[in-house]
Amino acid sequence: MYAVIRVGTSQERVSEGQVVRVDLRSEEVGSAVEFVPVLVVDDANGTVLAGPQLKGALVKGTLLGEVKGPKIRALTYKSKANQRKRWGHRQHYSTVEITSISAKA
Repeated sequence: MYAVIRVGTSQERVSEGQVVRVDLRSEEVGSAVEFVPVLVVDDANGTVLAGPQLKGALVKGTLLGEVKGPKIRALTYKSKANQRKRWGHRQHYSTVEITSISAKA
């Protein structure tokens, strides 16, 4: 069984036991987190639930910690003006282990 969950402004396909990287969350490490599924697929019997059929469905996980994403570097340059500006950014993420996917609450 797997589900597609909404994580911030993006969507992520998850299954039980999977560790996913999501947008930074403010909860403490070890706390339980819940996600609203957009789609649930049960491979055993071929059931696909979407839209209003997902009323009461829930994906639960455990917050494992924080990680840093890749370093992004950028540079602006104007020729003949001796104007250069360099900056970087490194996004922080939370890691979550998916513990259960329930189609009905």
